[in-house]
Amino acid sequence: MPTKIIYSTSATATGGGRDGHTQTDDGTLSLDLAVPTAMGGPGGDAANPEKLFAAGYAACFMGAMRFYAGQKKLSVPDDASVNVQVGIGPREDMGFGLDIQIKVSLPGVDEATAKDLIDGGHGVCPYSNAITKGLTITPVLA
Repeated sequence: MPTKIIYSTSATATGGGRDGHTQTDDGTLSLDLAVPTAMGGPGGDAANPEKLFAAGYAACFMGAMRFYAGQKKLSVPDDASVNVQVGIGPREDMGFGLDIQIKVSLPGVDEATAKDLIDGGHGVCPYSNAITKGLTITPVLA
């Protein structure tokens, strides 16, 4: 858990949730949502929570890896990339769970340095920390 919040944002979902609309409260992101065909929905070009999570995690992981590299006086190549695959499926105890795969491309970086950058990025990434170490979640009636 953070010791001090330095930035906060919020978004609101309306409609059917996965078949509705989501928008950040400042209006910078506004998307219609659709259930993927694999989950029995219409699919199409609309967003869904897993796409949003994958995009946010990929960007966050890249930033965390660059932060870690800066702390260690290393560099991440300009053409580096992070691909996050998010799978969803039923859990045995009811509900749904996520399966996350992170693929990092670090062209021109030797294997030992690449492993250090990836492990270090994973260690400081807020998404990784939330998933592996927990986070504070406070559901309340608005």
